[in-house]
Amino acid sequence: MNKIMVIGCPGSGKSTLSRELSKLTGLPVYYLDMMNWNPDKTTVEKSVFRQRLAEAIAQEKWIIDGNYGSTLELRMSACDTVFFLDYPVETCLSGIMSRRGKPREDMPWIETEDEEDKEFLDFIKNYNINSRPAVIELLNKYADKNIIIFKNRNEADDFLSKYKITPTV
Repeated sequence: MNKIMVIGCPGSGKSTLSRELSKLTGLPVYYLDMMNWNPDKTTVEKSVFRQRLAEAIAQEKWIIDGNYGSTLELRMSACDTVFFLDYPVETCLSGIMSRRGKPREDMPWIETEDEEDKEFLDFIKNYNINSRPAVIELLNKYADKNIIIFKNRNEADDFLSKYKITPTV
């Protein structure tokens, strides 16, 4: 595992998994949200985003965290391992709610508790209908990659615990 992409519905825990994988592997993490968004909640020019992504992909080793459907295949063709967090919608909605008001290294702003982004919540609620089929299609197309699919947080936690080294005293 030298080039890893972590994908899944918003709120599934992609960034948390990416950070844990980075701790275990020593690979640097690149967050697509940090490449795409400004602190004032505006997006960078598409060419800037694409350049930032190209620079990350050109690295010898990486973990790239995020969905961004228009770049899924580009990243999938370049990676050797895919982690897909294929969680229930309720898990993802809970994940979104639990991170409000907390600073995050994967986002250039803090989501406040009084913000209600209906469009974003609708995207999450409809992820399995609108976005997941394209992900599954690409996973099938790139079946030669090391593909790891977790159906719930316990599966991800179990995977990570198998790779943690417990120091001997």
